Amino acid sequence: MNESDELLEIVSREGRIIGLAPRSEIHGNPSLIHRVVHVLVFNKKNKLFLQKRSFKKDVAPGRWDTSVGGHISPGENTIQAAKREMEEELGITDCTPEFLYTYMHTNPYETELVYTYRCVYDGDISFNKDEIDEVRAWSIDEIQNNIGKNIFSDNFEHEINTYLKFKEVKQK
Repeated sequence: MNESDELLEIVSREGRIIGLAPRSEIHGNPSLIHRVVHVLVFNKKNKLFLQKRSFKKDVAPGRWDTSVGGHISPGENTIQAAKREMEEELGITDCTPEFLYTYMHTNPYETELVYTYRCVYDGDISFNKDEIDEVRAWSIDEIQNNIGKNIFSDNFEHEINTYLKFKEVKQK
């Protein structure tokens, strides 16, 4: 099965499954909401690993993006998807993701119900060279100084702003 034929669950705004459709129908139709997971992978120095998406990708090619992100497969729960994506994208198998929050991300191309996790990892990273051109650790200041400069995916900019607000509220 090629990537565009991948079946995804269509969900309500609350995450209730209401249908199933190929990725090729869901991407390009922002009225069809689908679920994704993100994992923010930090190292012990509190730098966030970002991946530079392959120029072959249909969404945000060549842009820096969330450490780990991917679709939740039919029948899969969010933690299973987070662990699977961590292994597939960065080769990480020994880091237990901690759930942070959920939010809706919409752009002219798609609407995603995002489940965000966090983990701290200092081991080896072996990224998927078919999907990712580069991985590197960024300080939060470096990320904030580059927002709006067209180097990040719009989804990552939404993600990092959501994370920073979440962190600020949690610290109060």
